[in-house]
Amino acid sequence: MRSTNPSRRKFLQSAVNASAAAAVYPALGAAREITPAKPVTSDVKPFELDEITLPELQDGMKSGKFTARALVEKYTARIDEIDKRGPAVNAIIEVNPDAFAIADALDQERKAKGPRGPLHGIPVLIKDNIDTADRMMTTAGSLALVGSKPPKDSFVAQRLRAAGAVILGKTNLSEWANIRSSHSTSGWSGRGGLTKNPYALDRNACGSSSGTGAGISANLAAVGIGTETDGSIVCPSSSNGLAGAGPMCRTVRDAAILLGVLTGVDTEDSATAVSAGKSQSDYAQYCDPHGLKGARVGVARKYFGFNDAVDALMEEALDVMKKQGATLVDPADIETLGKFDDSELLVFMYELKADLNAYLARLESSAPVRTLKGIIEFNDHNRLKEMPYFGQDLFVKAEAKGPLTEKAYLDALAKNHQLARTEGIDAIMDKHHLDALVAPTGGPAWLTDLVNGDHSAGGSSNAAAVAGYPNINVTAGSIFGLPVGISFCGRAWSEPTLVKLAYSFEQATKARQAPRFLASVGAA
Repeated sequence: MRSTNPSRRKFLQSAVNASAAAAVYPALGAAREITPAKPVTSDVKPFELDEITLPELQDGMKSGKFTARALVEKYTARIDEIDKRGPAVNAIIEVNPDAFAIADALDQERKAKGPRGPLHGIPVLIKDNIDTADRMMTTAGSLALVGSKPPKDSFVAQRLRAAGAVILGKTNLSEWANIRSSHSTSGWSGRGGLTKNPYALDRNACGSSSGTGAGISANLAAVGIGTETDGSIVCPSSSNGLAGAGPMCRTVRDAAILLGVLTGVDTEDSATAVSAGKSQSDYAQYCDPHGLKGARVGVARKYFGFNDAVDALMEEALDVMKKQGATLVDPADIETLGKFDDSELLVFMYELKADLNAYLARLESSAPVRTLKGIIEFNDHNRLKEMPYFGQDLFVKAEAKGPLTEKAYLDALAKNHQLARTEGIDAIMDKHHLDALVAPTGGPAWLTDLVNGDHSAGGSSNAAAVAGYPNINVTAGSIFGLPVGISFCGRAWSEPTLVKLAYSFEQATKARQAPRFLASVGAA
């Protein structure tokens, strides 16, 4: 979350380093799911590891039912069957050629010493803007970085390897984490092509962590990791039916387990220094099914109103919270919403240039490009492959910016913190003594439109994103079979509280449904 969520800036700055419940509340699990007439389905066979959790996988390896190697075999076969063929979800940009060898070594270590922890031998997918110093590339989906091999693991990759995880592969993404163009199509990159939504293949997986969202929802690995700046984790988590908070997983408990592995201070990223003494290594301990009881939850109503069906679903979600013992403060709106949009983009532009240039400069001499200007020129020279659908207007704007010492940047950053933190989330939570704020994460996945680009209707990620505060998406229900999420956000270092509330909501609703790989949800 705040200190552990990789973000669009984190890639640029630190990638170099880096049921019974359904019977009680049927509306959230099924009532809003309207089955279209004559749906066209893909022939996807049931999978042995469908919807399996981290504790279940560890129990299986402990009993001898599974080995790390067997899990890698099963998941790579699944990737070949439905990601590269069949419905061709196209979530995976590259499979780790060393995955089997890593799994074998971890199996031997388990026999000799026992497991390192809850991730020992677990196949994990990570977004292709997280550096790994192995035989995989790190390209952010851009053809300009094809062949780029980082000199060292990112902090995230280091933590995963230390925990005994098997980095199974890299996931596709919205190229450059969706910061190249103001008219982009989420889930498309020059290197990886288009990732599809596994619930309806003609719909968008959202971005920028599109491949992780679609891949984990489609059960192509146990758990995955995305990167967030403003909506890049929570939106694909909502659109693909996941719990998303940095980790992107099918359950809140799995996300909490993975989050604990990722925490810590990265000595090469000064932004993480403030997490010392505040982050924790075990967030799963806060997974309390009664966590909503006695909680004070604010309803951020200004984020509602963009979709009537979503509003109705949110009302059902709020009713669940009340039945679980939460006190709702409604409305509890962030009074500064809309006042930091321009300064948010200005900060993006400055940091994009400064941090991307710093990242590229640290790559080995064989790297094909060394500056943002070089990437712009590469894209212009390779326009048919890199820019067949949208351009690079944001890159051009960023290139025109000066260093991070300029007053315009410093003023915009200070404004963001004042309006999103002090006068924003902190102010409303202090006023009403809140444990968290809730709002719809977004709407059901939109139809992918490569001609016109994205056309999402609404979302609630911006205040937490600009503040740098924690935010977690949980599936609230479905509309026409498409998952829709609700976001729990809070003040700095409130991850334990948010995990507790999100887990309690999840257990009360059991709203996630596995994807069916429909060709379309439209009625015939």
